[in-house]
Amino acid sequence: MCLIVFDWRPDAAHGPLFTLAANRDEYFRRETAPLGWWTDLPQVLAGRDLAGGGTWLGVSRDGRFAALTNYRAPLDTRPDAPTRGMLVAEYLAGERLAPLDYLARVAERGAIYNGFNRLAGDFARRELAWYCNRGEAPPVLLPPGTHGISNAVLDTPWPKLARKRAELAALTSAGNGQAPLAALIELMLDRQIAPDDTLPFTGIPLERERALSAAFIETPDYGTRGTTALRVDMGSTGLRVHLAERSDDDGSHRVRRPGDVERIFDFWIDGGASNTGG
Repeated sequence: MCLIVFDWRPDAAHGPLFTLAANRDEYFRRETAPLGWWTDLPQVLAGRDLAGGGTWLGVSRDGRFAALTNYRAPLDTRPDAPTRGMLVAEYLAGERLAPLDYLARVAERGAIYNGFNRLAGDFARRELAWYCNRGEAPPVLLPPGTHGISNAVLDTPWPKLARKRAELAALTSAGNGQAPLAALIELMLDRQIAPDDTLPFTGIPLERERALSAAFIETPDYGTRGTTALRVDMGSTGLRVHLAERSDDDGSHRVRRPGDVERIFDFWIDGGASNTGG
C-alpha cells in the first residue's frame, strides 16, 4: 500500500474515533485475495497477498488495526528480505500487546526487512503508533490530528499526500465528522499528476516518478489495486467499525480495470452486536 491518510481523535466521547482512506499499489501480476474474514485466522478482516501470505491493512474483531506502506529506496532493496506484510498479520492475530510495545519488538528486527512504515493501533485502548525502519525516530504514539503516509516517513509532504491529507481534514471537519465510506473512496480515485518541480527524488527515473505522483496510479504493469475506507465510531454501546473496499479483483484473481468490485463490512468491537457483509 502506498498512500494512507487518516484522522485520529483518541479523546472523542462520541462520533468518529478514527477515519482512514488508503490506496494499495501493486503489480497487476501479483495475486491478491480481496477483503474478507480469514478462514485460518477468523479474527482477522483484511485482504491478503497470496504471494507472501501477509496483508497491507486490516482490523481484528477485538479492535486492533494495522497497516503498512513500503519505503521507497530502490538502492536499498534486497530480494531475499522477508515479506513485510506478515508484520501486519502478526500484530492482528498474535499476542495482544500495546501498539507501542509491539512496534518496539518490530524495531529490534527492523533491519532485516526492506524499508517500511508501520501503523499499529488498538481502538479499545485508544492508542495508535507508528514506526519506520528507515527513519531516525523510534516507535512513537501518534497525537490527535490528520496525518498521512506514502513511501517516506510519516507526513513527508509529497504532493499527493499533502493534497489528500488536506482533503480528508476538510471532509472530517464537515457536519458531525462522520465521513461516508463512499466519499472516502472517491477521495482516493484522484489520477492527477504532480508538476515536475514538486516531485521528490527517490532514485527512480523521472517518468516513473511522475506516474507514481498520482494518488490513484495507473501504468501498464502497476497501479492502484484497491482503495480502502475505514471509520471507527464511538457510540452509546461501544465502538463500531465501518470498512469498505473497492478493488480490481472479484476473488477470481483476474484483474479487471478499472476496479469496481465493492465489499462492505460493519461490526462492533469486543462482543457487541455484530454484522458482516461483503
